[in-house]
Amino acid sequence: MWHIITSSTPEILAAGIKYTLPIAIISFVLGLIIALLTALARLSQRGGAFNIVKWICGFYIWLFRSTPLLVQLFIVYFGLPYLKIKGILPKGIQMDPVVAGILTFTLNTGAYCSETIRGAIQSIPNGQWEAAASIGMKRSMALRRIIIPQAVRVSLPPLANSFISLVKDTSLAASITIVEMFEVSQQIAAANYQPLVMYTLVAAYYAIVCTLLAWLQSYLEKRSSRYLTPVK
Repeated sequence: MWHIITSSTPEILAAGIKYTLPIAIISFVLGLIIALLTALARLSQRGGAFNIVKWICGFYIWLFRSTPLLVQLFIVYFGLPYLKIKGILPKGIQMDPVVAGILTFTLNTGAYCSETIRGAIQSIPNGQWEAAASIGMKRSMALRRIIIPQAVRVSLPPLANSFISLVKDTSLAASITIVEMFEVSQQIAAANYQPLVMYTLVAAYYAIVCTLLAWLQSYLEKRSSRYLTPVK
């Protein structure tokens, strides 16, 4: 068993460095951008034609929160190539597995994080908006300088949890042929006929990574709350 662990570890860790972590980080950063824009659009006080934008944002969030991530991966990678439009998309939409994975994880993350950010912004007391308006700040400036900095502290724990979950969810990328950590463990298990050892080993590595991220989350929470007056 020890020989299996020592010989398999370099391959699994290499896959984690090459695919698992980069896919998780890129998807999370892009997802946060989409989440912020979507949340701000839904919180906007604009009416008229902008209501269509709000509806589209709401539909996007509903769609990705209401369907399994694995199904989303299959639709993007296996389904879109069959979306053929004569003269426009004669071969459908074909993507590299990594691109399809990042796109799917990004949209899924954006949908969930959007609600987190929207809730964090709405949790800031209205008095903060009124105080900003009383000194002549426009709504956009108040949002940028007063509201969002406070919302970051509120949203940090759930956003960090979303990132940790995303790292674990990247194991689903094996289903669309991305050779990340779990896929490597499957390949090795098929060769050495030791599935219990290999799956337990890769689970341990996921646990180690997520534990380190949880410690980082705790540190960031303490740093972001260092100026708060403790409740007595």
